[in-house]
Amino acid sequence: MAEDNGKLRSADWFGRDDKGGFIHRSWMKRGLPDHEFDGRPVIGICNTWSELTPCNIHFRDLAEAVKRGIYEAGGLPVEFPVTSLGEPIMRPTTMLFRNLASMDVEESIRANPIDGVVLLTGCDKTTPACLMGAASVDLPTIVVPGGPMLNGKYRGEELGSGTDVWKFSEDFRAGKITREEFRQAEAGMTRSDGHCMTMGTASTMACMVEALGVTLPGGAAIPAPDSRRKVMAHMAGGRIIEMVNENLKLSDILVREVFEKSIKVNAAIGGSTNFIVHLLAIAGRVGIELDLDDFDRLGSQLPLLVNLMPAGKYLMEDFYYAGGLPVVIQELKDELHMDALTVTGKSLGENIAGTVCYDRDVIAPMEKPLIEAAGLAVLRGNLCEDGSIIKPSAATPELMQHRGRAVVFETIEDYNERIDSPDLDVDENSVLVLQNVGPVGYPGMAEVGNMGLPMKLLEKGVRDIVRISDGRMSGTAYGTVVLHVAPEAAIGGNLALVRNGDMIELDVARRRLHLDVSEEELAKRRAEWKRPEPHDIRGYVSLYTDHVLQADKGVDFDFLVGKSSSVVTREAH
Repeated sequence: MAEDNGKLRSADWFGRDDKGGFIHRSWMKRGLPDHEFDGRPVIGICNTWSELTPCNIHFRDLAEAVKRGIYEAGGLPVEFPVTSLGEPIMRPTTMLFRNLASMDVEESIRANPIDGVVLLTGCDKTTPACLMGAASVDLPTIVVPGGPMLNGKYRGEELGSGTDVWKFSEDFRAGKITREEFRQAEAGMTRSDGHCMTMGTASTMACMVEALGVTLPGGAAIPAPDSRRKVMAHMAGGRIIEMVNENLKLSDILVREVFEKSIKVNAAIGGSTNFIVHLLAIAGRVGIELDLDDFDRLGSQLPLLVNLMPAGKYLMEDFYYAGGLPVVIQELKDELHMDALTVTGKSLGENIAGTVCYDRDVIAPMEKPLIEAAGLAVLRGNLCEDGSIIKPSAATPELMQHRGRAVVFETIEDYNERIDSPDLDVDENSVLVLQNVGPVGYPGMAEVGNMGLPMKLLEKGVRDIVRISDGRMSGTAYGTVVLHVAPEAAIGGNLALVRNGDMIELDVARRRLHLDVSEEELAKRRAEWKRPEPHDIRGYVSLYTDHVLQADKGVDFDFLVGKSSSVVTREAH
């Protein structure tokens, strides 16, 4: 990092004429000429490439484009791997490892001779994990999102990754399609490089970093196979050199106003519910005070402008052709801090000047939105004393005010075993309750909150009922699903005390989630409650369950909250 005296951070490694300088330069040369160590900025390319992370499998090529930009601008690129998190593959859930990946990113950056960082991010948790880790070090940093897949195609229809998974899997369970049709649909859904092309969590995270101002304008929506994605990566490589020279750090960009801006943009795009836990965690790393009420206050009354699955009908490729996120920001300009600084060195307003929308069916204007008030809503009540959330744009309007009888599943295994039993006492007015799938209980707060419906209801044509859990759901999912209940069941939240037959009231308009059980009865049940046995007592899982914060605090580790720095005081030799 360029210090106040103009000295690069990497000079403490490579700019010395002593034993340490000899060691650092000698081992790094390996074909590099002397002039690469003559005071050029060293740029770390933090690569989340992995063949176990299909969404990021094209990142080797993307890294080469970044390197060209860095070399062209007079810098030295050094690519390094970090823990990669493949959402469709990893068990029990990538959320268990988000904090681990963030620690890997943080310590890899801090421990090495790096002046600036380019983060290659794509699949859901790779984006927040990388940004959390980089924010903790606070060097000049720019994000290069990997981009969404091309639209899925099947029998003349557009398929949305994730969103149509739920549709086809329930149709298959209900006997409406054959096994062969099921397989044909899955083959047509994923037909190129890139992350989910719905407005799921990956696309939401890409839009989040663009709204925060830490990626180049328009970078969120360019499809992964589009050559313009590599152009953006090349330009980011050049820009990071300028950021180092300007000493433009993440802390200069990630101020309170841009977090507020990101909340509002997320409402307008119909973004994932996972946005909340990730933005809270990032805010915690840079010392910004942010809480659940901010999300409701700032975003819940804003309109839905983007007509993308799961809340609408189009996909990210269409979003890009319509003008992408700059159009949404232009529409929200009266609601946003348009003078906010971005990685371009310019303000948000300067970045989007001259933006044009090319398809109003994909991106609606403020005066004619798809839904008037569609942002994420924060619920409170005796069933979620520290809050819970719901995504109104993905829910059934008729269920937004509902009173029903609880059908309780104590674990995900209990749910899997009983959900399709013909003896399950459930009807379309019931409320499914899933316990012990939160940060500690799963562990990792898995995306199981959008429980599949009982077979007996699917066969009757029912496609949505109220569901409540302390877990999460995929950003590609939909339904009247209450998530992130805090405190969670596994640590003794009232969710743990719900029993079959209890009446539960949901009233989204009043922001209320209430268990209709007396305080006396709850106290009796609490006295009988026993904390579940931990899933593991060693290694990382033990560390996780001992130190993870609840959903309303971003599910980060308690010892990682707060500002850090790039300073390392001791030598290696």
